[in-house]
This record gives sequence, structure tokens and C-alpha cells, in this order.
Amino acid sequence: MAATREGKRGRTARLAPYALVLPGWLWLALFFVAPIASVISMSLMTGGLAAGYTFTFEIGNYARAVELYWEQILRSLLYGGLATLLCVAIGYPVAYWIAFKGGAYKSTYLLLVLLPFFVSFVLRTISWGFILSDNGVVLGTLKSLGLLPGDFGVLNSATAVVFGLAYNFLPFMVLPIYAVLERMDHGVVEAAHDLYAGRVQAFVRVVLPMSLPGVFAGVIMVFIPTSADYVNATVLGGADNTMIGKVIQTQYLVNNAYPLAAAITFILMAALLIGIFSYAKALGTEQVMEVQAR
Repeated sequence: MAATREGKRGRTARLAPYALVLPGWLWLALFFVAPIASVISMSLMTGGLAAGYTFTFEIGNYARAVELYWEQILRSLLYGGLATLLCVAIGYPVAYWIAFKGGAYKSTYLLLVLLPFFVSFVLRTISWGFILSDNGVVLGTLKSLGLLPGDFGVLNSATAVVFGLAYNFLPFMVLPIYAVLERMDHGVVEAAHDLYAGRVQAFVRVVLPMSLPGVFAGVIMVFIPTSADYVNATVLGGADNTMIGKVIQTQYLVNNAYPLAAAITFILMAALLIGIFSYAKALGTEQVMEVQAR
């Protein structure tokens, strides 16, 4: 009997980790693997909404998608990349200041960073459009003061789209960087100063390498949604700055061209994965993991 109970305990102990991870695997299978498989399957179909769709392994959908919308794909990746760089340039100093200089008011400053999220994404983008309009609060005031020419404009341009994307997704960059900097042992920085390292050298040699996991996570969290976004391009960019997200939305919901839309979706996903893996390779994922482990 004792041996039987010991055997049951051993089997339970071995199966416990799999039982704990099973809900997560089921969630991924249901809401990640299944949708991707559905998109891939749809992208290889032919037919129409009235007659139905048939799986014919039509690879030509991909060639047609690239031929028709290569410009929008490249524009989306470019705008997403520029918005991500802008978020790093703005978000890193903000996160650094809150983590090292925020003191007892760190929670208040984080709340201020997150405060725009209490407003709808669409409303925030429309409000940004009012701010950037030719006679808006900013440009209208500067023009009335004679600091800008009367025909100067930002709205309906690539600049407006990039700044709108950076504005909407900036908290996704600030929070992971702040989380890493907050856990950092400030005594390490003080030790660097004790070893005659200046502020710049201590930052470059100590703080920046230790914060790489936060930067890595922030870039991924910003680059993916900004490259696939279409609201900012529609509201702020006009017809000449259409991003691939708008094309996918139109093909799905307006033209009902599901195979073509699915092919565009998979091409965008593949391009994002290639970009992320290239970024991870350039940054050095192993180095990031080693820093995080320390």
C-alpha cells in the first residue's frame, strides 16, 4: 500500500507542471494557433462571397497582394519603425526620470503617463487631429504670432501619422523600461561613480545594458501595433498616407475579398516577424537574457 501511494504521489508530481501549463496552451491554441491557421487557409482559397470559397492552394493571392499593395506594406513598416524610435527617444528619458528621480510620487507620474488611456483610442486620435490642424491650438497660435508662415501645415502628412502613432503607443514603451529600471540596484550606479565613472559613462556602461530587457519588450509592444494600425493614418494622414491596416480592413469588410485580405494579413505578419527577429539578432537576445537573469 505504501509503495502504491508513493507511486501515485510521484505520478502526480510529474503531471502537476503539465496540468498547470495546460490552460495556457489551450488558450494559445484557441486564440492564436487556430486563427493563424484559419488565415493561412483562407489566403490559399479562391471564390467569392456569393458562390463560396474553395481551398485550391492559390499561391497567386500572395503575388497579387504584393503587386497591388507593396507600397502600403513598406509605408506601414516605415511609419511603425519611426514611431517606435520616437517612442524610445521620448519614453526612455521619461521612464529613467520616474525611476531615479520620481521619489514618493512615482505612482502619480505613472498615472499621468497612463491617463490618456482612460479616453477612447479613436477620440484621442481625433483630438490629436484638432491639435495638428492648420488653424488649431498649436499651429494657429504660432501663425498668429508670425512664427510660422500662413500656408504651413502638418495634418495629412507622414509627420502627423508618425507623431500620432508615437503619442498613442508611448505608454507601451515607458512601462516596460520603467519596470526594469525600478528593479535595478541603484548601488551599482553608485559603485560605478566610486570607480571614477562619469554620469555618461555610468549610464552607457551600467544603466543602459541593464535596461535592455525593458527596451526590447517596449520595441516589440510598440512596433507591432503601430505597423498594423490604420486609425491614425486614416484620421491624420489622408489618402496619400494609407497604411496596410486600412487596406486589410477595406478588403475584409467592404470588398469581401477574404482570400486577398488574408494573404495581405499573413504577409504583414511575416514582415513583422522578420523585423522582430532581425532586431533581436542585432541587439543580441542572449545578452538581453543574461542581463535580465542578473
